[in-house]
Amino acid sequence: MTVLEKGTRDAARGGLANMAGMALAGATGVVVTWIVARSLGAEQAGAFFAATAAFVLIGGLAKLGTQTGLVFWLSRLRATDRPHLLGACLRTGLTPVIVLAGLLGAALWLFAPDVAGLTAEEAPHVRAEHIVGLRVLAVFLPLSTLADVLLTATRGYRSMRPTVMLDRVLRSALQLLLAAAAGVATLWTTVELPAFAFAWAAPYLPVAVLAGFALRNTYRAARPDGPRTRRAERRALRRDFWRFTAPRALASVAQLAVQRVDVLLVAALGGLAPAAVYAVAGRFVVLIQFANQGISQSVQPRLAEALATGDTATANHLYRTATGWLVLVTWPINLLVILFAPVYLGLFGAEYASGAPVVVVLACAMLVATGCGMVDMVLAMAGRTSWNLANVLVALALTIGLDLLLIPRLGALGAALGLAGAMLANNLLPLLQVARHVRLHPFGAGTLTAAALSVACFGVLPRLVTALLGAGPAALSLALAVAVPAFCFCAWLLRERLALTAFRFRPKEEP
Repeated sequence: MTVLEKGTRDAARGGLANMAGMALAGATGVVVTWIVARSLGAEQAGAFFAATAAFVLIGGLAKLGTQTGLVFWLSRLRATDRPHLLGACLRTGLTPVIVLAGLLGAALWLFAPDVAGLTAEEAPHVRAEHIVGLRVLAVFLPLSTLADVLLTATRGYRSMRPTVMLDRVLRSALQLLLAAAAGVATLWTTVELPAFAFAWAAPYLPVAVLAGFALRNTYRAARPDGPRTRRAERRALRRDFWRFTAPRALASVAQLAVQRVDVLLVAALGGLAPAAVYAVAGRFVVLIQFANQGISQSVQPRLAEALATGDTATANHLYRTATGWLVLVTWPINLLVILFAPVYLGLFGAEYASGAPVVVVLACAMLVATGCGMVDMVLAMAGRTSWNLANVLVALALTIGLDLLLIPRLGALGAALGLAGAMLANNLLPLLQVARHVRLHPFGAGTLTAAALSVACFGVLPRLVTALLGAGPAALSLALAVAVPAFCFCAWLLRERLALTAFRFRPKEEP
């Protein structure tokens, strides 16, 4: 087995486990959204989505870019034979995050009335519950941040199991169970926003505790018996770590703002009910992002090691292969969401049916974004974090500008157009930079094959069926029944070209 094949196989196994976990997390997230949308009125649901958007934004600020910095430096130290600095690297990345997360959690508690006033100005009867919900989330903000950075550190050791088991499975399952309990309680009594905020945030407590144990065990198992670190080495590491990570800290916050600020702007400029429609209509985007993270988090440490040692061939192979897998998984979802938009939105209630144009706009933008692969991560792993920051700031300025211009006129659709513009900028700009300066691109045989297969099976075939039989429930069901088997059969026939053979648990021995 060649080095490329081994790297692809290892990435496939880590990616497969993470993808399975991400699928569970994405599915439970959709179900939790459905429970909230059906249990609360549109205005309270909008306040819930605005509160969780603020929680994610502030948590992203607290992480200080360590989602990239820890993986990059832990992988780099291991690849360049400096494992004695791993402990110093962990302390460098974790300590400021823990302190800042506590401070920001306290700030969210104190300024909860101001945040609620901005997003619920036209719904004063919801404001009291909104404030309590924000304060419930503020209590769990440090735990959420701590859990994420601890699991990030385990991925720097190429260990995907803690992330899959604790974040994807345990947290998602607990969120679903607690949200379901709150939803069932609404059948007998009044359950308002704070109860759902607690159900959504409380699972971070056990995840943070268990993530701490997982990192301790991972660190102890890999701790070398070599030389002790010198003060000059630790000082140089801290300087280099934050020189690399600081631009990424701003970029990660800006990236989260691109993804979440639109919900807050819709709530502030259009009202809580349109914000709920927008959040529900765009929920599938989170599912796509989970798929992207599931693959990229497995590839990230191997890509960082390849680029650290100047192995461009391995880096290009990993990037193109992973992009092919991403397209194969996500393009069918996007195309199906476009086809079934009215059915998808109808599951949440009649008041959400107006979100169909939002679904179509976002799904089309996601086709382009996923076709570029995890390009921003590739740019960061190549050491161009300042470029990454510039790209995300351009995307953020674009989405805020378009939102301010279009939301007052078009409501949720205006926010969708703003986010779509940001997605295009945030993927096409780094794509050009990676191709020109790092000499990498995602358009290998696997990517092109996956794209053609997805369009044929989930774009062309269903349209032919609905053109002949109409767009009723029976025709849509028949289109799905034709598309899925055709897609699976063709993927099996093209498994070598799509690099799906890397997912074999026991690959054949070479002669």
